Parts: sequence; structure tokens; C-alpha cells
Amino acid sequence: MQPIRIGMIGVGQIGKMHLHQYAQIPGAQIVAAADINEAELQRVAADYHIPYTTTDFRKLLERDDIDAVDVCLHNNLHAPVTIEALQAGKHVYCEKPMAGAYIDALAMYETAKRTGRKLSIQLATLFSKETKAAKRLIDEGYLGKLYHARSTGFRRRGRPYVDGYGTASFVQKAVAAGGALYDMGVYHIAQVLYLLGLPKVERISGKTYQETDMDCRRREISGYDVEELGLGFVKCANDVTIDIIEAWAVHLDGFEGSSIFGSKGGVRLHPFGYFTTIADMDMNATFDLNSADWRWHQLVENTDAYDSPQHHWIAALQGRVELLPTAEIALATMLISEGIYLSDRLGREVTADEVRQASKSTAIKL
Repeated sequence: MQPIRIGMIGVGQIGKMHLHQYAQIPGAQIVAAADINEAELQRVAADYHIPYTTTDFRKLLERDDIDAVDVCLHNNLHAPVTIEALQAGKHVYCEKPMAGAYIDALAMYETAKRTGRKLSIQLATLFSKETKAAKRLIDEGYLGKLYHARSTGFRRRGRPYVDGYGTASFVQKAVAAGGALYDMGVYHIAQVLYLLGLPKVERISGKTYQETDMDCRRREISGYDVEELGLGFVKCANDVTIDIIEAWAVHLDGFEGSSIFGSKGGVRLHPFGYFTTIADMDMNATFDLNSADWRWHQLVENTDAYDSPQHHWIAALQGRVELLPTAEIALATMLISEGIYLSDRLGREVTADEVRQASKSTAIKL
């Protein structure tokens, strides 16, 4: 449980959420923070007792009392700041999506490999009780051969800024790079990729929409130019497929939760259920996940290391557990998301190699 000294880069809405999580974790020490908004930086530093602050993240990276940094910036800033931090010898935890473009995410991943530093991406759904329960069922053979997954995310009217919350930066390609797929879809796509065992992506087709009415004034001043609905179909190696629907805004009362299909059984993640056939009878099963989670915490060593992405990051840096391959999963998620955008532009299915070749950096130069 040796202390891990962390430097925060960005203390906005997401940065504050990360700070709240770290405050619950023994061994997590926030020793420095950087943000260009000095007034807000000083207020947050006082709330969380952060001893060193700067408006220049590079000064933070120069410090030798920092083991790792947490990057909580807009999407198109993830790659340049993460790469500089890795090159400065710091381990890096970065918010999702991994970057604004696949090529930038790949540069992050390759820099981490080259420097020998750890890189983890904020994929909160991997640490939900539902994901952990599904993973146990899969690992113990209750689903049999996995062959299809459905990735779903629903908001009825949950577009940032134009529906009343957040800032306009969330709906501008120049800053955010994408809309519903990058904001929410990354969580759900990554979740099913993880449960499927991270299959190799081969072909992608997709379509995006921005059709639901919004406040006219907010539309004009927001510069809203990202998708509110993303749809996709992914073909992977070994005859595995994934279908995707992710909505920021849609005139419906909800979607069914994401699901995994297997030859012996299936799982729906929300509400959690297991489905199979026993003695020629269809069976729908529910589980007491809270009871199971409590028992695992009592009986299984280091279960706390999977309570949240931040718990896992600190435990991995302490050497208590192996770091889950969140960077690899996030990179595959970027490939799929960018594949949906490219397929939409070209009006046809695209190969994974086409996506890699067509990817253009959206990173903001610093």
C-alpha cells in the first residue's frame, strides 16, 4: 500500500470527479495540479489540499516527486499532453476517449510501449458489478462460444449544452472530435470488447445522425457539429460480430441494455440477467450482485483493486495487480468509432486497414 504520488492535469468537471475518487483510496496522494484557469485551480487545490499548483502543465511534469499524472482535458488535448507526460517518465492515466482520432491514440500507445511507462484509459464500465459478474460467467464456461455482442447507450435528450448542461466544447469537433460515440459509446463498446476477449476488428459499417430538434439559440451559439446518434456493425476475427446503437437524443423511452450472445447462454448487462436452456426449458436467471460483491471482498484478495478505474490504477502502480489492458481496449474502441465515421462518409463498409490509413490527427498543438 505504498503511496502513489499523482499530478492532476485539468481540474474541471471531470478532474473533480477523479479527485473525489482518489480521496477514497488509501495510498493515493495528489501532490500537484495544473490548469489554465488559475482561479478555479486555486479553489480546487484548497478543497483537496493540493500543495503545488501551476498553470503550465510542463512545469508539473518537471517535478521528480510525481509518479503518475492524470490527464483530464478535452479529447483533442489527450494525445499531446499524454505523450509529453510519458516522455517525461511519468505513468499516465487519461480520460476517455483515448484521443480525438485513432492515429493520435496509436501514438499514445506506442509512446507508452517505447518509454516503458504504464498507460491506462478511464473505462469505468469495466469495473461495474455487472461486468465482473458477466466475466465470471464467461470464464467459467456458462456462455459457451461467444459469437455476438450488442452495445447500446440511451439518452432521450442528453446532448451537452444544447439540452441544458455542460459547455459548448462537448459538441464541437474542433475540441471533442465526436459526439455520442465518443462521449458515451466508448464506455459501452469497450465493455463488450472486454467481455468478448478483445477480438481483432476486421470490417466496420455505420451511420450517424443529427436530427432531433433543439433550442434554436443554443444550436446557433454552440457550433454543434457532432452526431447525436451513432449506429454500427462490426465484423471481427473468428466470426465474432458486434452491433452498436448510441443515442444522445432520440424519441423513445429507452433501449435494452448491452448484451453478449453465446452458444450455451447469454447475458444482458442492464438490468443484469443470464439466459439459457436447461432440460429443454428456457430459463431467465437473475443474481444478487450486491451480495456476491460483498462476499468477493471478504474472500478474494485485492478485490478492492477493481472497485473503480482509479482504485485499479493505484493498485496496479503499487504492484498489487496487473493493469487491465485498458489502453488496448480503448485503442480498438477508437478504431471502431472512427470506422463508423468513415463508413458514413464513404457510404459503404470499410476495412480496419482503411480506417488506419485514413485517420488524420485532430490533436491540438500546444
